[in-house]
Amino acid sequence: MARVMRRISKPPEEISPMRHPVRAALLAFAVATAALVGTLNAKPAPRDEGGVAAGPDVIVGSLPDVSKYGTVGGVSAYAIGTTSCNIGTAILLWCDTNVPGLCNNTQHPVIAQNLYRLKGGRLEMIGMSWLKHGFCALSENLCATCQADPYGCDALGIGCSDPYSSGLNGQQSGLGPRSQVNATTGIFPYPFSAPSPPATIGRRLQVPMAALDPAQNAGALYFGEGHYVTADDAAAGNALNNGSYRRMTVGSFTSGSWTISLTGSTSQQKFAIEAWKDHGLGVGMPDPNVVIQNVDLSNGEGRFKVAYKVSDNGNGTWHYEFAVLNINVDRAAQAWTVPVPPGVTVTNMSQNIVNHHSGEPYSTAAWTMEEVPGVGSGAFSWYSQTFAQNANANALRWGTMFNFRFDADQPPTAGNATLTLFKSGSSANPSVAVLLPQAPPPPPCPGDFNDDGVIDGDDLGTLLGQWGGDGSADFNKDGIVDGDDLGTLLGQWGDCPA
Repeated sequence: MARVMRRISKPPEEISPMRHPVRAALLAFAVATAALVGTLNAKPAPRDEGGVAAGPDVIVGSLPDVSKYGTVGGVSAYAIGTTSCNIGTAILLWCDTNVPGLCNNTQHPVIAQNLYRLKGGRLEMIGMSWLKHGFCALSENLCATCQADPYGCDALGIGCSDPYSSGLNGQQSGLGPRSQVNATTGIFPYPFSAPSPPATIGRRLQVPMAALDPAQNAGALYFGEGHYVTADDAAAGNALNNGSYRRMTVGSFTSGSWTISLTGSTSQQKFAIEAWKDHGLGVGMPDPNVVIQNVDLSNGEGRFKVAYKVSDNGNGTWHYEFAVLNINVDRAAQAWTVPVPPGVTVTNMSQNIVNHHSGEPYSTAAWTMEEVPGVGSGAFSWYSQTFAQNANANALRWGTMFNFRFDADQPPTAGNATLTLFKSGSSANPSVAVLLPQAPPPPPCPGDFNDDGVIDGDDLGTLLGQWGGDGSADFNKDGIVDGDDLGTLLGQWGDCPA
């Protein structure tokens, strides 16, 4: 009970004098519990790579509750509870103080909370929080039978789960900046440094109030996401299954903000980008036209997920929608480039970018969108400043998802887009297989009667064979093949236009 009260009521910097007596009492309980429960005998859903991981492996086992805090300047603040599980084969360190012989105070998880909206056939990230710094792991049994470890608060045992309520995850003093965390390695400084949080909404999960308004979002579905990052999980190669999502509903408007509630079950080990496919045609109705793929950098530099969908607008144009999620790539990304063949008309080029807040150093500028000639046969690109131009540019940082979209007057075909990385490193800019507009058909070539791509003597012979009659060589449709038609053919003599 003492540890539960500590978790509910006080951030770690306020409770360190009580830490060791609490751990000692809990150690005796943990040993007794371990003798009773025996060995691990259950597993959660398979992780992203399948099977159970070697080493520590943290996942989000549940998103249990939501808190709301009010609205400032049209932006509402929320928090989502998260329950972690260690599905690996070794304990997961959970140290917010230095423990000689075990760990230092930086070896604990940080927890991101995000909110997504699925509306009109597109999934967009509409809100993010700062990072809850974990402290004092409990030993519960959400995902499996817990093998309580001998370190009490300072590690999450094999098969064990650890709940953080939304109230705890929304406690401003325990929320640190994302900008200080390298999600590829799970390494960060601690204690973190940050400006004081703005009142009410500072550091919390911030969402534009209009993005939740039912009157402006008819038919929309919403999804909350939790994402854990920690060093020993990353070092074991297990950082790619650390996110889970759960559907949310919007209720009444009270105390200046919309009430949101969780519904259904938590989709373990699936980042919310997967909700686009899972619920793309309605709740529990998958959209077969949504394609989601992993984009892994070499040398362990992390993973992006890219999703796309192409829709026929029914008016001779097609809509191309792309979503790019950065799971844990510290190098980030600063451009998304789509090759487009000459002759394709592109309209309605747009984007959705979620902004950092509460004193993060990053820019919130929208990406530039423009046609970039000379990239192959031409391309359209969305891009931020480069790292050399601004190290704090609004790049696609870890734990965020951006959208890029346009309409085109040509149907899709297989092609490759390019994701340009922001920081330097060993991996090349990844090429991503997607659907892109195909080249328009070549212009007609009147007079090439045998379709060999050239107007020559064979075609002249065909015209002369129809002389005086009404045939395919009657270019001006006056009912007779004559000198006017001969002049047209001779004027096009040679290769047909490409």
